[in-house]
Amino acid sequence: MGAVRAFVIAGTHSGCGKTSISLGLMASLARRGLKVQPFKCGPDFIDPGHHALACARDGRPVPSHNLDGWMLGESTNEDIFNRYAADSDVAVIEGVMGLFDGISGTGDAGSTAQMAKILGLPVILVVDARSMARSAAALVAGYADFDPEVTLAGVIFNRVGSPSHAELLREAMTLVPDVPVLGCLGRDEDISTPSRHLGLVTPDQDGPDLDRYQRLADWVESGLDPDALLHFVPEVEAVAPFEPVPQLPKVTIGLARDNAFCFYYEENLRLLREAGARLVEFSPLNDTRLPEHLDGLYLGGGYPELYAFELGQNTRMRREIKEFCESGRPVYAECGGFMLLMNDIVTGRGRYAMAGVYPVRAEMGEKFRALGYREVTVREATMLGPTGTFARGHEFHYSSIQTPPPENLHPVYDLAGRKGPLEVPEGFVTWNTLGSYVHLHFGSNPDIAKAFVTACQKN
Repeated sequence: MGAVRAFVIAGTHSGCGKTSISLGLMASLARRGLKVQPFKCGPDFIDPGHHALACARDGRPVPSHNLDGWMLGESTNEDIFNRYAADSDVAVIEGVMGLFDGISGTGDAGSTAQMAKILGLPVILVVDARSMARSAAALVAGYADFDPEVTLAGVIFNRVGSPSHAELLREAMTLVPDVPVLGCLGRDEDISTPSRHLGLVTPDQDGPDLDRYQRLADWVESGLDPDALLHFVPEVEAVAPFEPVPQLPKVTIGLARDNAFCFYYEENLRLLREAGARLVEFSPLNDTRLPEHLDGLYLGGGYPELYAFELGQNTRMRREIKEFCESGRPVYAECGGFMLLMNDIVTGRGRYAMAGVYPVRAEMGEKFRALGYREVTVREATMLGPTGTFARGHEFHYSSIQTPPPENLHPVYDLAGRKGPLEVPEGFVTWNTLGSYVHLHFGSNPDIAKAFVTACQKN
């Protein structure tokens, strides 16, 4: 048990600057010597990678953990928060989209507001104040009154044009006396974080430029006082959940991890270890051989299309992965990992050979082909569990299977989105390999991690 200052940073909308402010504030608090534990609302993989570097302690990244009101139950979210916040001085939860945006227009499921209520934490609202003065106060007042169960600890105005603009904003906010102005941050395009698709460029792809987090901290400190900000948020008691007695690993699972394959929910890895897996990282980009004595493979998502040439040139690794699949040992592949197992990837630069486990081609498009939360029910027994096993996750990709799957490549997933069942073939099994575009969160059904470890143990 530990007392921790904890708060949620939310935005009025996507693109208002909440990620830059979150990263700058995390880095600022961390360089004051505070133990900062980051979290991310929603299914995003990229922001947590930046969080980890911004909050680094003694040069080591601090893993950020996803919280999600749709993929995970309330108790699971509370468990994740308490597990990691209990050993910190400050817990910072970055929101997703706008404060009240979730999976529907009428409910708060999947929203930042829902998570703030689940955890009982106050919200600091980020407002893009460009071309606004008194209207900004009206906007904040609307957010403050929209849901009485959500508490605004204060507001940070972003993209403020000048000191006189800041003065106007502070004057206007006297009309909303219950919401203090915690800071006014000026426009600085030089410190903005580059984006790709719907998310930021991953830290690995971008260098990483570790100085960026310090520049963000300098920028945040130019317009607000982080020490004073902490006085506007209360301390909460974070109680770490009971940890099971550690056991010797039962199996060894190879984990693809490099610039091309870096999308993993931290809870998935923890649950696998808790179930008895020793995770050994390898790089499909840079290694020519798989690690020795593997019982299974976990190929996560990422951006293989950006490294398609290098992956295609790594003939020996591609051959080893295919031979591993052919051996019948369990292989679980999501999105980018699924693409690695296809015949080839076609991008605007050309066609590049992949492992050839699935006789299909991934073709990149300019627009996303699928986006949204997914619920999966397995219609026959797989390495994830028996018939009827279910889990929740998220799907987001710009590629699609160009060639229709052959008849002997049958899908085993029944897929549903927020509006109901989706008539889309998904979850393809060949040998003992399961590939899918869906990123599953094992926290939605911890039995999945146990089943995967058991399947590896049997082979």
